[in-house]
Amino acid sequence: MKYLFCLFVLIGFYNCSSSDDATDDSPEDQTPVDEIYFPPLITSTDNPWETVSPSELEWNENEIQPLLDFLEEKNTKSFIILHNGKIALEAYMNEHSSTTNWYWASAGKTLTATVSGIAQDDGLLNINAKVSDYLGTGWTSASLEKENLITCKHLLSMSSGLDDTTGDDVSPENLQYIADAGTRWAYHNVYVKMQDVVAEASGQTWNDYFNDKLKNRIGMNGFWTNLNSLSVYWSDTRSMARFGLMIYANGKWENQQIVSENYITESTNTSQDINKAYGYLWWLNGKTSFHLPQSQLEFSGELVPNAPSDMVAGLGLNDQKVYVVPSKKLVIIRMGNEADEANFALSSFDNDLWEKINAVIN
Repeated sequence: MKYLFCLFVLIGFYNCSSSDDATDDSPEDQTPVDEIYFPPLITSTDNPWETVSPSELEWNENEIQPLLDFLEEKNTKSFIILHNGKIALEAYMNEHSSTTNWYWASAGKTLTATVSGIAQDDGLLNINAKVSDYLGTGWTSASLEKENLITCKHLLSMSSGLDDTTGDDVSPENLQYIADAGTRWAYHNVYVKMQDVVAEASGQTWNDYFNDKLKNRIGMNGFWTNLNSLSVYWSDTRSMARFGLMIYANGKWENQQIVSENYITESTNTSQDINKAYGYLWWLNGKTSFHLPQSQLEFSGELVPNAPSDMVAGLGLNDQKVYVVPSKKLVIIRMGNEADEANFALSSFDNDLWEKINAVIN
Protein backbone atom coordinates (compact mmCIF):
# COMPACT_ATOMS: atom_id res chain seq x y z
CA MET A 1 0.00 0.00 0.00
CA LYS A 2 2.86 2.38 0.74
CA TYR A 3 4.26 1.81 -2.74
CA LEU A 4 0.87 2.44 -4.38
CA PHE A 5 0.52 5.67 -2.44
CA CYS A 6 3.93 6.82 -3.70
CA LEU A 7 3.00 5.74 -7.20
CA PHE A 8 -0.09 7.93 -7.35
CA VAL A 9 1.76 10.88 -5.85
CA LEU A 10 4.36 10.47 -8.58
CA ILE A 11 1.69 10.24 -11.28
CA GLY A 12 0.26 13.57 -10.25
CA PHE A 13 3.64 15.21 -9.89
CA TYR A 14 5.35 13.99 -13.02
CA ASN A 15 2.46 14.43 -15.40
CA CYS A 16 2.97 18.14 -14.97
CA SER A 17 6.35 18.08 -16.70
CA SER A 18 7.65 17.35 -20.18
CA SER A 19 10.90 17.53 -22.13
CA ASP A 20 12.58 16.51 -25.35
CA ASP A 21 13.82 12.95 -25.68
CA ALA A 22 17.32 13.99 -26.68
CA THR A 23 19.88 13.66 -23.92
CA ASP A 24 23.10 13.58 -25.95
CA ASP A 25 25.41 16.38 -24.92
CA SER A 26 27.21 18.51 -27.44
CA PRO A 27 30.96 17.81 -27.69
CA GLU A 28 31.84 20.84 -25.61
CA ASP A 29 29.92 19.35 -22.66
CA GLN A 30 32.06 16.21 -22.64
CA THR A 31 35.11 16.32 -20.39
CA PRO A 32 38.25 14.80 -21.96
CA VAL A 33 39.28 11.78 -19.92
CA ASP A 34 42.81 13.13 -19.48
CA GLU A 35 41.31 16.05 -17.52
CA ILE A 36 39.47 13.78 -15.08
CA TYR A 37 41.07 13.07 -11.72
CA PHE A 38 41.22 9.45 -10.56
CA PRO A 39 42.00 8.67 -6.92
CA PRO A 40 44.74 6.16 -6.02
CA LEU A 41 43.57 2.55 -5.93
CA ILE A 42 44.40 2.57 -2.22
CA THR A 43 43.92 5.88 -0.45
CA SER A 44 45.56 6.81 2.84
CA THR A 45 46.58 9.89 4.78
CA ASP A 46 49.79 9.88 2.74
CA ASN A 47 47.99 9.19 -0.54
CA PRO A 48 44.56 10.77 -0.19
CA TRP A 49 41.63 11.24 -2.54
CA GLU A 50 42.06 14.83 -3.70
CA THR A 51 39.40 17.39 -2.94
CA VAL A 52 38.16 20.60 -4.50
CA SER A 53 36.47 23.27 -2.42
CA PRO A 54 32.98 24.54 -3.21
CA SER A 55 34.44 28.07 -3.27
CA GLU A 56 36.85 27.06 -6.05
CA LEU A 57 33.85 25.82 -8.01
CA GLU A 58 31.97 29.06 -7.26
CA TRP A 59 29.14 27.16 -5.65
CA ASN A 60 26.70 28.79 -3.25
CA GLU A 61 28.27 27.87 0.08
CA ASN A 62 25.32 29.28 2.03
CA GLU A 63 23.16 26.47 0.67
CA ILE A 64 25.46 23.62 1.73
CA GLN A 65 24.27 23.38 5.32
CA PRO A 66 20.56 23.40 4.31
CA LEU A 67 21.38 20.53 1.92
CA LEU A 68 23.12 18.57 4.68
CA ASP A 69 20.29 19.27 7.13
CA PHE A 70 17.78 18.02 4.57
CA LEU A 71 19.81 14.86 3.98
CA GLU A 72 20.04 14.10 7.68
CA GLU A 73 16.31 14.67 8.18
CA LYS A 74 15.66 12.27 5.31
CA ASN A 75 17.47 9.34 6.95
CA THR A 76 20.63 9.66 4.87
CA LYS A 77 23.74 7.86 6.05
CA SER A 78 26.30 9.11 3.54
CA PHE A 79 26.53 11.61 0.71
CA ILE A 80 29.30 12.46 -1.74
CA ILE A 81 29.59 14.89 -4.63
CA LEU A 82 32.53 14.41 -7.00
CA HIS A 83 33.42 17.18 -9.42
CA ASN A 84 35.51 15.86 -12.28
CA GLY A 85 36.65 13.10 -9.94
CA LYS A 86 37.66 15.20 -6.94
CA ILE A 87 35.61 15.22 -3.75
CA ALA A 88 33.71 18.49 -3.50
CA LEU A 89 31.41 17.47 -0.65
CA GLU A 90 31.39 14.42 1.62
CA ALA A 91 29.24 13.85 4.68
CA TYR A 92 28.36 11.00 7.03
CA MET A 93 25.46 11.10 9.45
CA ASN A 94 22.94 9.04 11.39
CA GLU A 95 25.62 6.80 12.98
CA HIS A 96 27.32 5.99 9.66
CA SER A 97 31.02 6.43 8.85
CA SER A 98 33.37 6.45 5.87
CA THR A 99 34.38 2.84 6.57
CA THR A 100 30.88 1.42 7.07
CA ASN A 101 29.44 -0.81 4.35
CA TRP A 102 25.86 -0.34 3.19
CA TYR A 103 23.73 -2.09 0.60
CA TRP A 104 23.38 -0.78 -2.95
CA ALA A 105 20.06 -2.57 -3.48
CA SER A 106 18.92 -2.13 -7.10
CA ALA A 107 21.50 0.58 -7.72
CA GLY A 108 23.81 -2.45 -7.90
CA LYS A 109 22.01 -3.66 -11.03
CA THR A 110 24.33 -1.26 -12.84
CA LEU A 111 27.28 -3.37 -11.68
CA THR A 112 25.77 -6.42 -13.38
CA ALA A 113 25.15 -4.44 -16.55
CA THR A 114 28.73 -3.16 -16.59
CA VAL A 115 30.36 -6.53 -15.98
CA SER A 116 28.17 -8.03 -18.70
CA GLY A 117 29.64 -5.42 -21.03
CA ILE A 118 33.17 -6.30 -19.92
CA ALA A 119 32.48 -9.96 -20.69
CA GLN A 120 31.26 -8.99 -24.15
CA ASP A 121 34.38 -6.85 -24.67
CA ASP A 122 36.42 -9.90 -23.68
CA GLY A 123 34.70 -11.92 -26.42
CA LEU A 124 33.08 -14.25 -23.90
CA LEU A 125 29.46 -13.45 -24.69
CA ASN A 126 27.21 -11.52 -27.03
CA ILE A 127 24.34 -9.67 -25.43
CA ASN A 128 22.26 -10.21 -28.56
CA ALA A 129 22.60 -13.98 -28.19
CA LYS A 130 19.95 -16.20 -26.58
CA VAL A 131 20.26 -16.68 -22.83
CA SER A 132 19.86 -20.40 -23.43
CA ASP A 133 23.10 -20.36 -25.45
CA TYR A 134 24.85 -19.94 -22.09
CA LEU A 135 22.48 -21.48 -19.53
CA GLY A 136 21.03 -24.26 -21.65
CA THR A 137 17.35 -24.73 -22.36
CA GLY A 138 14.81 -25.07 -19.57
CA TRP A 139 16.03 -22.13 -17.51
CA THR A 140 12.42 -20.88 -17.58
CA SER A 141 9.07 -22.66 -17.60
CA ALA A 142 8.19 -21.09 -20.95
CA SER A 143 7.94 -23.21 -24.07
CA LEU A 144 11.20 -23.74 -25.94
CA GLU A 145 9.98 -21.47 -28.72
CA LYS A 146 9.21 -18.61 -26.33
CA GLU A 147 12.31 -19.16 -24.16
CA ASN A 148 14.53 -18.95 -27.21
CA LEU A 149 13.20 -15.47 -27.93
CA ILE A 150 14.88 -14.16 -24.77
CA THR A 151 18.33 -12.66 -25.32
CA CYS A 152 20.83 -11.30 -22.82
CA LYS A 153 19.84 -7.83 -24.01
CA HIS A 154 16.26 -8.54 -22.96
CA LEU A 155 17.47 -9.31 -19.43
CA LEU A 156 19.54 -6.11 -19.33
CA SER A 157 16.66 -4.00 -20.61
CA MET A 158 13.92 -5.57 -18.44
CA SER A 159 12.02 -6.76 -21.50
CA SER A 160 12.23 -10.56 -21.14
CA GLY A 161 8.45 -11.04 -21.32
CA LEU A 162 8.53 -13.17 -18.16
CA ASP A 163 5.89 -12.63 -15.49
CA ASP A 164 7.04 -10.06 -12.91
CA THR A 165 4.16 -10.78 -10.52
CA THR A 166 5.48 -14.15 -9.33
CA GLY A 167 8.11 -12.70 -6.99
CA ASP A 168 11.91 -12.64 -6.96
CA ASP A 169 12.48 -16.39 -7.23
CA VAL A 170 14.40 -17.13 -10.44
CA SER A 171 13.99 -20.90 -10.45
CA PRO A 172 12.65 -22.25 -13.78
CA GLU A 173 9.20 -23.01 -12.40
CA ASN A 174 8.81 -19.38 -11.26
CA LEU A 175 9.98 -17.80 -14.51
CA GLN A 176 6.72 -17.93 -16.43
CA TYR A 177 5.85 -16.64 -19.88
CA ILE A 178 3.48 -13.69 -20.10
CA ALA A 179 4.49 -12.01 -23.39
CA ASP A 180 7.02 -12.39 -26.16
CA ALA A 181 10.44 -11.01 -25.29
CA GLY A 182 10.82 -7.40 -26.38
CA THR A 183 7.09 -6.60 -26.30
CA ARG A 184 6.65 -5.79 -22.59
CA TRP A 185 8.78 -3.84 -20.09
CA ALA A 186 8.62 -5.00 -16.47
CA TYR A 187 11.01 -4.49 -13.55
CA HIS A 188 11.94 -8.07 -12.71
CA ASN A 189 14.63 -9.86 -10.72
CA VAL A 190 15.23 -12.18 -13.70
CA TYR A 191 18.01 -9.74 -14.73
CA VAL A 192 20.19 -11.53 -12.13
CA LYS A 193 20.47 -14.47 -14.52
CA MET A 194 23.03 -12.33 -16.34
CA GLN A 195 25.39 -13.08 -13.45
CA ASP A 196 24.95 -16.78 -14.26
CA VAL A 197 25.53 -16.05 -17.95
CA VAL A 198 28.81 -14.26 -17.15
CA ALA A 199 29.92 -17.11 -14.90
CA GLU A 200 29.16 -19.75 -17.54
CA ALA A 201 30.74 -17.74 -20.33
CA SER A 202 33.92 -16.96 -18.37
CA GLY A 203 34.37 -20.30 -16.65
CA GLN A 204 34.76 -18.43 -13.36
CA THR A 205 32.44 -17.68 -10.49
CA TRP A 206 30.54 -14.40 -10.73
CA ASN A 207 32.46 -13.09 -7.70
CA ASP A 208 35.87 -13.94 -9.15
CA TYR A 209 35.14 -12.41 -12.54
CA PHE A 210 33.59 -9.30 -10.96
CA ASN A 211 36.54 -8.82 -8.60
CA ASP A 212 39.16 -9.32 -11.29
CA LYS A 213 37.55 -7.27 -14.04
CA LEU A 214 35.95 -4.40 -12.14
CA LYS A 215 36.29 -4.20 -8.36
CA ASN A 216 40.08 -4.53 -8.07
CA ARG A 217 40.82 -2.47 -11.16
CA ILE A 218 39.15 0.67 -9.80
CA GLY A 219 39.94 0.22 -6.10
CA MET A 220 36.49 -0.68 -4.80
CA ASN A 221 35.86 -2.62 -1.63
CA GLY A 222 32.72 -4.58 -0.83
CA PHE A 223 31.05 -7.95 -1.34
CA TRP A 224 28.00 -9.66 -2.79
CA THR A 225 25.38 -11.27 -0.58
CA ASN A 226 22.54 -13.55 -1.61
CA LEU A 227 19.18 -12.96 0.03
CA ASN A 228 16.75 -15.55 -1.26
CA SER A 229 17.01 -14.91 -5.02
CA LEU A 230 18.37 -11.39 -4.67
CA SER A 231 22.04 -10.65 -5.31
CA VAL A 232 22.94 -7.53 -3.33
CA TYR A 233 26.20 -5.60 -3.27
CA TRP A 234 27.52 -3.93 -0.11
CA SER A 235 30.38 -1.44 0.07
CA ASP A 236 31.51 1.82 1.59
CA THR A 237 30.30 5.03 0.00
CA ARG A 238 33.57 5.91 -1.71
CA SER A 239 33.48 2.58 -3.55
CA MET A 240 30.12 3.49 -5.00
CA ALA A 241 31.63 6.85 -5.98
CA ARG A 242 34.56 5.10 -7.70
CA PHE A 243 32.12 3.12 -9.83
CA GLY A 244 30.18 6.26 -10.73
CA LEU A 245 33.43 7.98 -11.66
CA MET A 246 34.40 5.15 -14.03
CA ILE A 247 31.01 5.48 -15.75
CA TYR A 248 31.46 9.26 -15.94
CA ALA A 249 34.86 8.66 -17.60
CA ASN A 250 33.18 6.59 -20.34
CA GLY A 251 34.44 3.29 -18.99
CA LYS A 252 38.04 4.32 -18.30
CA TRP A 253 40.11 4.36 -15.13
CA GLU A 254 43.24 6.40 -15.68
CA ASN A 255 44.81 4.77 -18.79
CA GLN A 256 42.82 1.53 -18.62
CA GLN A 257 39.61 0.98 -20.57
CA ILE A 258 37.63 -1.06 -18.05
CA VAL A 259 34.58 -1.40 -20.29
CA SER A 260 34.32 -0.13 -23.84
CA GLU A 261 33.04 3.37 -24.46
CA ASN A 262 30.66 1.98 -27.07
CA TYR A 263 29.06 -0.27 -24.46
CA ILE A 264 28.76 2.61 -21.96
CA THR A 265 27.01 4.69 -24.62
CA GLU A 266 24.68 1.83 -25.51
CA SER A 267 23.86 0.98 -21.90
CA THR A 268 23.09 4.59 -20.91
CA ASN A 269 20.67 5.25 -23.76
CA THR A 270 17.14 3.95 -24.32
CA SER A 271 17.36 0.17 -24.71
CA GLN A 272 13.87 -0.68 -26.01
CA ASP A 273 10.76 1.06 -27.33
CA ILE A 274 8.54 0.77 -24.27
CA ASN A 275 10.28 2.51 -21.35
CA LYS A 276 12.26 5.35 -22.89
CA ALA A 277 13.85 6.14 -19.53
CA TYR A 278 15.64 2.80 -19.20
CA GLY A 279 18.96 1.62 -20.62
CA TYR A 280 20.78 -1.53 -19.58
CA LEU A 281 19.74 -1.49 -15.88
CA TRP A 282 20.39 2.29 -15.83
CA TRP A 283 17.63 4.87 -15.38
CA LEU A 284 17.77 7.78 -17.84
CA ASN A 285 16.61 11.34 -17.31
CA GLY A 286 15.56 13.74 -20.05
CA LYS A 287 13.08 11.47 -21.83
CA THR A 288 9.49 12.32 -22.70
CA SER A 289 8.02 9.45 -20.70
CA PHE A 290 8.89 6.64 -18.30
CA HIS A 291 7.58 3.50 -16.60
CA LEU A 292 7.96 2.58 -12.93
CA PRO A 293 8.50 -0.75 -11.16
CA GLN A 294 5.38 -2.85 -10.61
CA SER A 295 3.37 -0.85 -13.12
CA GLN A 296 2.47 -1.10 -16.81
CA LEU A 297 1.45 2.57 -16.88
CA GLU A 298 3.38 5.13 -18.89
CA PHE A 299 3.98 8.51 -17.24
CA SER A 300 4.69 11.61 -19.29
CA GLY A 301 7.59 13.91 -18.55
CA GLU A 302 11.12 13.52 -17.27
CA LEU A 303 12.10 10.99 -14.64
CA VAL A 304 13.54 13.70 -12.33
CA PRO A 305 12.48 17.14 -13.62
CA ASN A 306 14.85 19.06 -11.32
CA ALA A 307 17.90 17.07 -12.45
CA PRO A 308 19.95 17.77 -15.60
CA SER A 309 18.50 16.06 -18.64
CA ASP A 310 21.68 14.08 -19.32
CA MET A 311 21.71 12.45 -15.87
CA VAL A 312 21.87 8.66 -15.76
CA ALA A 313 21.17 6.95 -12.47
CA GLY A 314 21.42 3.74 -10.54
CA LEU A 315 18.39 3.73 -8.24
CA GLY A 316 17.94 1.26 -5.41
CA LEU A 317 15.46 0.23 -2.75
CA ASN A 318 14.90 2.89 -0.09
CA ASP A 319 16.75 5.65 -1.93
CA GLN A 320 20.20 4.32 -2.70
CA LYS A 321 21.40 6.65 -5.45
CA VAL A 322 24.19 6.83 -8.04
CA TYR A 323 23.79 9.95 -10.17
CA VAL A 324 26.16 10.56 -13.11
CA VAL A 325 25.87 13.95 -14.83
CA PRO A 326 28.46 14.55 -17.57
CA SER A 327 27.29 18.09 -18.43
CA LYS A 328 27.91 19.20 -14.83
CA LYS A 329 31.03 17.01 -14.35
CA LEU A 330 29.30 15.44 -11.35
CA VAL A 331 28.98 12.05 -9.71
CA ILE A 332 26.66 12.08 -6.70
CA ILE A 333 26.12 9.26 -4.21
CA ARG A 334 23.48 8.88 -1.53
CA MET A 335 23.17 5.89 0.82
CA GLY A 336 20.75 5.46 3.69
CA ASN A 337 17.27 4.42 4.74
CA GLU A 338 14.16 5.46 2.86
CA ALA A 339 13.75 9.23 2.82
CA ASP A 340 9.97 9.09 3.11
CA GLU A 341 7.93 6.05 2.09
CA ALA A 342 9.49 2.70 1.14
CA ASN A 343 10.22 2.53 -2.58
CA PHE A 344 11.83 0.25 -5.15
CA ALA A 345 13.79 2.77 -7.23
CA LEU A 346 12.52 6.24 -8.15
CA SER A 347 10.82 8.29 -5.44
CA SER A 348 9.76 11.90 -4.91
CA PHE A 349 12.95 12.26 -2.87
CA ASP A 350 14.98 12.33 -6.11
CA ASN A 351 13.32 15.53 -7.27
CA ASP A 352 13.39 17.12 -3.81
CA LEU A 353 17.08 16.29 -3.42
CA TRP A 354 17.94 17.81 -6.78
CA GLU A 355 16.19 21.02 -5.77
CA LYS A 356 18.61 21.25 -2.84
CA ILE A 357 21.62 20.26 -4.97
CA ASN A 358 20.75 22.88 -7.57
CA ALA A 359 20.68 25.56 -4.89
CA VAL A 360 24.32 24.68 -4.15
CA ILE A 361 25.81 24.14 -7.60
CA ASN A 362 23.92 26.72 -9.72
